[in-house]
Amino acid sequence: MSTTVVPSPRTAAALASRRRRTEAAIQRVHDAIARLRREKAPVNVAAVARSADVSRTFLYDNPEARTAVATAMAESCERRGQLLADQTDEREATWRERALNAEDALKAAHTEIVAQRTRIGALLGQVRDLEAEWTEEAIQRITTENTTLKQRVRQLTTDNRTLDERLKAARSNLRFQDRRVADLEAQIADSTVH
Repeated sequence: MSTTVVPSPRTAAALASRRRRTEAAIQRVHDAIARLRREKAPVNVAAVARSADVSRTFLYDNPEARTAVATAMAESCERRGQLLADQTDEREATWRERALNAEDALKAAHTEIVAQRTRIGALLGQVRDLEAEWTEEAIQRITTENTTLKQRVRQLTTDNRTLDERLKAARSNLRFQDRRVADLEAQIADSTVH
């Protein structure tokens, strides 16, 4: 014959309270796992314990919490592995694309170099033809004129700068005179009113 032991009301209340605390802790564990997944942070026992504000012992001792953490860690490892595989594939595709682009650019550069060399040869021929037409005296005269023109440009630049400064000073004086005239008109208006 077996007898059933009925817990006292205090014991029942303590057990119910403990059960509620355990359920709340398990809910915090699930919330912490979800938060770590959203933040793409590594899911491990220490991180879940810290985030859920529970002890590591609770995570190891409670079967539901232990299963939730183990499942989350396994999924995290799978996701990380898949992400690394995707990144590797993407990197290889990027490098392949860069290599093809580099080959195309190299072909274009070679074509451009050949075209430029041909153009340079033609221009050098024209320069030689032009040099043959000019006498030493004409070259000296053009060089002198060029120097004179450069000096004239420098002089005009200096004159322009000086005139610009004078213009700014004149505008400043005009603004001052305008304010002075306005002050005098205000004084005259005040004196006629009084």
